[in-house]
Amino acid sequence: MTDPAPSSRPPVGVVRLEVDGRPVEVDDDGITLLDALRDHLGVRSAKDGCSPQGQCGCCTVLVDGSPRVACVTPLRRVAGRRITTVDGLDPAVAAEWAEAFAATGASQCGFCTPGIICRLEGARAKGVAADDGAGIDRALAAHLCRCTGWRPIHDAYALVAAPTTPSSASSSAERDLDAAARRAGIEGHAPQAVGPDVALGRGGFADDSAPADALVAVPDGRGDWIVAETLADARRQAGKVQGRRTTVDPVPPLALPAGDWAAALRTCWVEPAYLEPDAAWSAPGADPVGPLVNGGAFGGKRSSPVASAARRLADRHGRPVRVLLAREDVVRLGPKRPPVAGGVDGMGRGILRMVATTGVAAAVARVAPDLVVEEVDAPGPPTDPGLRAAVWAEAEMLLAAVRGLRPVVGPDGGEAEAAIDTDGTIRIRVAAGDPLDEVVLRSYCAGAAHQALSWVRSEGLAVTADGVVEDLTIRSFGILKASEMPLVVVEVEPGTGPPVNGTDAVFVAVAAAAWLAAGAPTDLPVGVR
Repeated sequence: MTDPAPSSRPPVGVVRLEVDGRPVEVDDDGITLLDALRDHLGVRSAKDGCSPQGQCGCCTVLVDGSPRVACVTPLRRVAGRRITTVDGLDPAVAAEWAEAFAATGASQCGFCTPGIICRLEGARAKGVAADDGAGIDRALAAHLCRCTGWRPIHDAYALVAAPTTPSSASSSAERDLDAAARRAGIEGHAPQAVGPDVALGRGGFADDSAPADALVAVPDGRGDWIVAETLADARRQAGKVQGRRTTVDPVPPLALPAGDWAAALRTCWVEPAYLEPDAAWSAPGADPVGPLVNGGAFGGKRSSPVASAARRLADRHGRPVRVLLAREDVVRLGPKRPPVAGGVDGMGRGILRMVATTGVAAAVARVAPDLVVEEVDAPGPPTDPGLRAAVWAEAEMLLAAVRGLRPVVGPDGGEAEAAIDTDGTIRIRVAAGDPLDEVVLRSYCAGAAHQALSWVRSEGLAVTADGVVEDLTIRSFGILKASEMPLVVVEVEPGTGPPVNGTDAVFVAVAAAAWLAAGAPTDLPVGVR
């Protein structure tokens, strides 16, 4: 492809509206409000996590004061209306929310939080009380957050909705934010900014920093790229169709190895479900801005093709190029957690069969040397050993079934224990060397607990026998909603040694505790989505 494909735009009209206090005019060729904000007006605080699925809440803005998901709102529907993004909130109000989110660890990468803040400001305006947990959960029902485990967001709402209530939260001015960012990078395995601006969506995501005149490239479905002047036009030319959720339940693809097992476990294909779809941009002859500039995506973007494609296409076209994956592209092309099927006897010896994934066998041998690893080929999406605790978590779970829960030690030396109370409360002890910043460490622990509990209870992808992923919407992955997440209590063990990753061990410890609490059934997930 040497030139951008010719436009396929429908006839253009003009829509007049107010955005963040200023009157604007936008050419309407069938675009959404989100398209208008990001690609026509340069308002990058509203994020595109799943458009046009309308299921993640990242693009939520206020329309005449009421929260609305922008990616499924046709621009023409808001003609003459007042649109307020997080950038257009009263500066004192925005600062209040940003400080509360930073103080409680309610924002990590900051991709979902601009939409959440708009939603919560709408809830506060309606009088939802600081202690109304059910009311807060109802407000959050339209949102997904993959990082924080939801509880810190409740804490942030309480700080804003009841500012006179005593709180143990520390303001950002009282914290060493450089140390906090260092802890975040250790836990996320990638650079991570920490501070109030992150909650407002200003963490430096690749697509937010792209030049306004950059071309846009999206997958064409045949291994190449469609390049156009705008994202909406590129998607039209690529024939993008909104993803669907199948009615078929996820099924573990591997059979258990033969044996008289005291405990057995089979898992499905699982989507990492990071909220920011892969994005990159590059100028001709320059190093690309890649997909890991603000967060590690739980290991899911290490092999992403977008950065190299951005550089190659920029060189070809002689202009900056943005390369963007839609949610459906991420599901089809992105790596998954390798499915396993294994069993152990009462001595902890056994066989762990898994979809072939280079490098995972060594991770299993570290924690379970008496497990024989069998790698088998199976049709399905790609897998990656870099996803959080891939397969060694499953080995630890099998051993816990016959030896009982025990401290889990991660590959970097971080240690964690977890227990689940009769009321569902998750209790975690984590030792990760010098904590550097306990707010960040607790937030990452809560997020790891959410991811582990969600994986055990409800997460999985429906994949056909010939390897085609059928669940293409972000809500079909089975991620636990805010209303489904119990209280998480984190005890940070003081340490003076070098800081090490602790939350990979937390993920494994919580997964083992949750699986045993459910009765250690053979197949995950254990519940009905």
